[in-house]
Amino acid sequence: MEISAKELRENPGKVIENATKGMETIITFRGKRVARMIPYRDEAAEDPGRDEIFGLWKNRDDIPSVDEHVRSIRKGRKF
Repeated sequence: MEISAKELRENPGKVIENATKGMETIITFRGKRVARMIPYRDEAAEDPGRDEIFGLWKNRDDIPSVDEHVRSIRKGRKF
C-alpha cells in the first residue's frame, strides 16, 4: 500500500491498522518514495531460545555453579 505524507498525518490509524494486519506501507512525499513501514516482528517472543538474557552463564567454565556464585556475591561484607 502506498500513502502520502499528508494522508499519514491526517489518518495515522489507517497505517497502524494495516501494520497489525501484516501489510507493508510505502510513504511518499511529493510523489517520491521516502520511507517504508513494515510490521514489527518480535523475534524473541517467537523463539524463546534466542532471548539474549538466557544462557549467559552457559559457557562459563570458571564458575562451577551459578547459584553458589550468586550467593557468594550477595554475602555481606565483614568488617
